[in-house]
Amino acid sequence: MRDEDRNDIRKLSLFSNMTSPAFDALMHAAYDQVFPAQLELIRQGEAANFLHVVLEGAVELYAHWQNRDTTMAVVQPVATFILAACMRDAPYLMSARTLQRSRIVLIPAVDVRAAFARDPGFALAAVQELSEGYRNLVRHAKNLKLRNARERLGAYLWQRSLDAGGAKGFVLPQEKRLLASYLGMTPESLSRAFKALREHGVHIDGMRVTITDAAALKALVQPNTLLDTALNIP
Repeated sequence: MRDEDRNDIRKLSLFSNMTSPAFDALMHAAYDQVFPAQLELIRQGEAANFLHVVLEGAVELYAHWQNRDTTMAVVQPVATFILAACMRDAPYLMSARTLQRSRIVLIPAVDVRAAFARDPGFALAAVQELSEGYRNLVRHAKNLKLRNARERLGAYLWQRSLDAGGAKGFVLPQEKRLLASYLGMTPESLSRAFKALREHGVHIDGMRVTITDAAALKALVQPNTLLDTALNIP
């Protein structure tokens, strides 16, 4: 593994407070690998053998039931998945596939659990990350259950604008199919929601979004920190 990659991983809040010997031991057990686009990395129900760190590319976390798939999140550099399954030594509840060519570090789950037991800094960071993940999951569930399709899409676009420094125009970074799935819609419902948002200050042209009336969009969305969270689909 390259030194710059180790440094990028070290900067993640999960690893930043580890002692140097503990971090070095974890990295010694890890290895990086390049995967092509649309490759299934893990499958729901399988044993969680590795904690993954995305260094380059993008990975979709998704769930499958019968003939239906749903997008749970999109992971972009530099970020990890799926810590909870590794810590519990439990089967993955989600599958993961690359959306583009991706370089990923694989850390054996057994070494992650050993670091948790031995290193207080890592243990505290893991608890904080898992806690934040739980709170974000609750917010996302509330968003899906309490807002209609138009409001969910509006809230996503509002947060996307905030993340871009209040930009009035931006390009959707992922295909609309993924966005629809993440927001609990069909592609057809997403298209109707975009049309409905015209009267609330949103213009869509292909993948380009322009917010023409921020006040109108905010009035529809009514942003709330008890409901809204950082985007899990960048």
